[in-house]
Amino acid sequence: MYKLIAVDMDGTLLREDKTISEETIKAINRAKAKGIKVVLATGRPLEGIEKYLEELNLIRKEDYALTYNGAIVQNTLTKKVISNNLIKGSDLKYLYKLSKELKINIHAFDKSGCITPVMSKYTELEGTINKINVNLVDFNTIKEEEDIIKVMMVEEPEKLEEAIAKLPKELYDEYTIVRSAPYFLEFLNKQGNKGEGVRMIAQYLGIKQEEVICVGDAGNDVHMIKYAGLGVAMGNAFDEVKEIADFITKTNEEDGVAHVINKFILKAS
Repeated sequence: MYKLIAVDMDGTLLREDKTISEETIKAINRAKAKGIKVVLATGRPLEGIEKYLEELNLIRKEDYALTYNGAIVQNTLTKKVISNNLIKGSDLKYLYKLSKELKINIHAFDKSGCITPVMSKYTELEGTINKINVNLVDFNTIKEEEDIIKVMMVEEPEKLEEAIAKLPKELYDEYTIVRSAPYFLEFLNKQGNKGEGVRMIAQYLGIKQEEVICVGDAGNDVHMIKYAGLGVAMGNAFDEVKEIADFITKTNEEDGVAHVINKFILKAS
């Protein structure tokens, strides 16, 4: 029997208009009524998902969320952090230098929020999506030991593709590198990924790996789909995600998350 379902947000829980369907809300509420732990797993900060947490009544003392692609796992009510895997200012400076060589825009997240040396349309989009301020900061002034949550290279998809092909191979040994959207490439602590985040929550709650379902659509969901007892790809998922999934559900426009809950949690009872 499954006891926890971790659900990605954009392209998975959310439809293209960034809303949750009534069918999906009903399925989630029915799962919660059965005692199933529902966890939102996202690349966004907690501020960027609070409206959805409220809509799903997931801001309670027993609720948790994976934010920043699993770099931070925290209680949604108290904001208490139960796990974090961060990088440092020295990493940010290195990646900033690399971004300039690749002629790619960049921004990052620290304790103050989103910071960038130069505003771009995709950094503006980051602020709009998450309803947060973006601060212009000279990355050369960042202290070497300062905590950085994640760094993102942000650019037109075709240009980002070219940059990815030129990334030093050793980078993949040093960081978790995930493409969360066609225009977002994220760099996190090597242990900062959704798979590790789900593992930490399951361990914290005493839930076994085989009792976990994870649902996602993009490259940043691969780690948790591989970790899950049942790894699920959306019908609209990247091919790389579908290839490693145990099950492919319907698309985000066709209540794919509700379909998973109905098939594997509600009808399994």
